[in-house]
Amino acid sequence: MFDLGIQELIVIFIVALLVFGPKRLPELGRTLGKGIAELKRAMHGVKEQMDAELHDIKQPVSLETDVYKSEQKTENEKTDVAETEKKAEGVG
Repeated sequence: MFDLGIQELIVIFIVALLVFGPKRLPELGRTLGKGIAELKRAMHGVKEQMDAELHDIKQPVSLETDVYKSEQKTENEKTDVAETEKKAEGVG
């Protein structure tokens, strides 16, 4: 993430110790750790959602298949209407 060496970490720790004091430093560390963990979870969730959306977009859609299904549905509806009419004629 950051390219920090041991010397930089020691300087940061000493400055934090002087600014916040020894009593608040553990509390600050816990709060910072929880915040970073929550940020990572949120970023992971966004990444997974974006991957899912991109996966949906990349799937090929066949226009021919959609037209064929639409034609089949129309033919089935015509058959159902004809059968209903025959039944109605037989009853009346």
